[in-house]
Amino acid sequence: MALLDGKTCIVTGGAGSLGLAAARLLVQEGASVMLVDLREADLLRAAEGLGSPKVATAAADVTKSESVAAVVAATVERFGKIDVLFSNAGNFGTVKPITEYPDETFDAVYAVHVKGAFLMCKHAVGAMNDGGSIIITSSVAGTRGDPGVYAYITAKHAQVGLMRCLAKELAPRRIRVNTIHPGPITNDFQHRVEADLSEIIGRDATQFFDSQIPLGRHASPEEVARSVVYLASAQSSFTTGATLMVDGGMSA
Repeated sequence: MALLDGKTCIVTGGAGSLGLAAARLLVQEGASVMLVDLREADLLRAAEGLGSPKVATAAADVTKSESVAAVVAATVERFGKIDVLFSNAGNFGTVKPITEYPDETFDAVYAVHVKGAFLMCKHAVGAMNDGGSIIITSSVAGTRGDPGVYAYITAKHAQVGLMRCLAKELAPRRIRVNTIHPGPITNDFQHRVEADLSEIIGRDATQFFDSQIPLGRHASPEEVARSVVYLASAQSSFTTGATLMVDGGMSA
């Protein structure tokens, strides 16, 4: 029997590399998946690549309450009550000294990572089966501080606080709530970050990050997605309130 037979999952940031890799594994383990992202065209390409009748799509802005509520309603109508929420939408912002950091950039990053995760949980919890799982993508950045990364690092720390509150509130319903903390992943998101950072630090940022990772390389999206499946399934039945590092030892 597959790990997630008959389960319904929502995956935000579903058109990105990690969301898509997680959706692929969730479907392989028997789940039905609602892919959520900002642009319909990106979602349609992602769903076509998955090629499964167990996948549906919903374009939504996770920073807007009414948009999130519509996603939850559409998921329940299509597949039934929710078992797994993978809150994975994200953006990066910029790297600048505190005196130069743009207010609007801070607000935009915080809105997606923190308010977006808050709203997804707020609207999904009432439609979740007891014994379900909520997984929030934080980052190795959620365990450390670095100069200039004010929006992203602050938001990633805040997601941990949200997760810990939810883990205690939802424990009586046996809904487990955890964060995953990837290090650098080989994908377009990380490539854009590293291109900008290379100019700032005056050296190749990809090589710089690899030098900080004991395993000596970036993760593939699939490697991180396997941790999502673990937390989504009954294999993690006694794991809640946890910060699961998937960073090649970068935080050690």
